[in-house]
Amino acid sequence: MSKQAKKVAQQAEERLDRVARSARQQFDKITEGRFTDKVREGRFADRGDGTDRDRGEGRGGSAA
Repeated sequence: MSKQAKKVAQQAEERLDRVARSARQQFDKITEGRFTDKVREGRFADRGDGTDRDRGEGRGGSAA
């Protein structure tokens, strides 16, 4: 490979690395704080005071 071809190849590789890094950052930013992450963190867990359980009652379900 000539010097010029090596230089062009190196520049292209550096550009691709920057694009890949930028894409990773954007992906991380988009997926950060997703609903499934919130569920895993327990943000929607039953509070223990019965409020979550009572919300579902009386919504067309069968009475037991």
